[in-house]
Amino acid sequence: MHESCGVFGVYSPDEDVARLTFFALFALQHRGQESSGIATADGRKIRLFTGMGRVSNVFNEESLKQLTGHIAIGHNRYSTAGSSRPDNAQPILVGNGAANTMAIAHNGNVINATHLYEELAGQGYTFRGSTDTEVIANLIISSPDRDWVDKIRYAMRRLQGAYSLAIMTPKELFAVRDPFGVRPLCLGTVDGGHVIASETCALNHIGAEFVREIEPDEIVQINENGVASFPGDSRRRGACIFEYIYFARPDSLINGRLLYPARQAMGAGLAREHPVDADLVMGVPDSATAAGTGYARESGIPVVEGLIKNRYIGRTFIEPDQRIRDLGVKLKFNPLPQVLDGERLVVVDDSIVRGTTTPSVVKILRKAGAKEIHMRICAPPIKYPCFFGVDMATRRELIAAQKSIPEICEFIGADSLGYLSIEGLIKAVDLPRDRFCLACFTGDYPIPVQLEMDKLALENLAAGHPDACNGTEGR
Repeated sequence: MHESCGVFGVYSPDEDVARLTFFALFALQHRGQESSGIATADGRKIRLFTGMGRVSNVFNEESLKQLTGHIAIGHNRYSTAGSSRPDNAQPILVGNGAANTMAIAHNGNVINATHLYEELAGQGYTFRGSTDTEVIANLIISSPDRDWVDKIRYAMRRLQGAYSLAIMTPKELFAVRDPFGVRPLCLGTVDGGHVIASETCALNHIGAEFVREIEPDEIVQINENGVASFPGDSRRRGACIFEYIYFARPDSLINGRLLYPARQAMGAGLAREHPVDADLVMGVPDSATAAGTGYARESGIPVVEGLIKNRYIGRTFIEPDQRIRDLGVKLKFNPLPQVLDGERLVVVDDSIVRGTTTPSVVKILRKAGAKEIHMRICAPPIKYPCFFGVDMATRRELIAAQKSIPEICEFIGADSLGYLSIEGLIKAVDLPRDRFCLACFTGDYPIPVQLEMDKLALENLAAGHPDACNGTEGR
């Protein structure tokens, strides 16, 4: 399971904004590794550079020197709408004249994008790629309003789904969050300027100070006059609970909560709900490491590192040969037989989605000599797909939608299996239940959705439209 993207923006006349954005994107690399991009503005012109791969693969000193100005936005992408290809890399530059040009970076997923695409294409708007982000941008540009805040609000009234946006015009920076606040977005200050970011860890990485979170349905405008807020009137909340379980870095703050102790509390909740007589506890690195320590502390069972993660393994565009492909998860994790041999293990992990990775982890641990393996999962059973910016399986592929917990336990090859309850998860996060989207567990979506929505529907539509055209990498 993967999150969609990380976004960043900065307005600061006293900073090298491209370089600042480059290092902030490093801190947000976990949110997307398919492509990266930075756009800058100097009051008159917007410059843009994007490429496929991680931040360090896309940019160098030469490319950063070309990105001049005092405003910048940046983006790391994992595709959830539109395939992974150069013309879908962000930020995206859209406009029809100097006074109506903008760059945009998006985290989330707009579920009515295909309808809006057809409407805008019918009005003569062209699309370089096949993402809902470009639909958002053209919808803003299409507004009859002249003021950018009004243009953005016009688009927000039409959009359905999740979107945390960094938008840049030649003279201004905007931060925008959807009415449910599905994806995180925060505001900070840096010497002589202001920044926005998907997570507070990006602020820490560049020496910026956290100010507050962007509120759901809010537009924040940043320009030479400072920061202005334009709040919306939405009252219902739907923050993605998986930001707390898995997506965000454990050193980030969301809704005033540091995620590391929240994840420890999830592990402690698992120990209370699903105790077991065992010798050692281990969290699957890195996402369940904190939860593993929480389980160990609550249960009194010692915690160990039973798997060592190769942190340099990520998405690659080099196709492995069959022998390497057959190694599967072994490329990512290496066990410690001297630690595991003959031991009864509690193995804490963040989630089970399709059930394709967990059996491999269990096999690795058994081969390393583990006597018993008791799986404990921080997320309740995932029975419904996500349509708000998470690349998750269809319902027929979700193992918890097709099998009972005892059947899943048998399938993954564990001796026992326990999921944290929804009530235990909410207690660990320590915020009211009605602030979260729990649809992947309950099927109760914040807005109506079709359970068989096609991830590539917009791409197929764009490919068949006469106005669709290819973009270029490094533009």
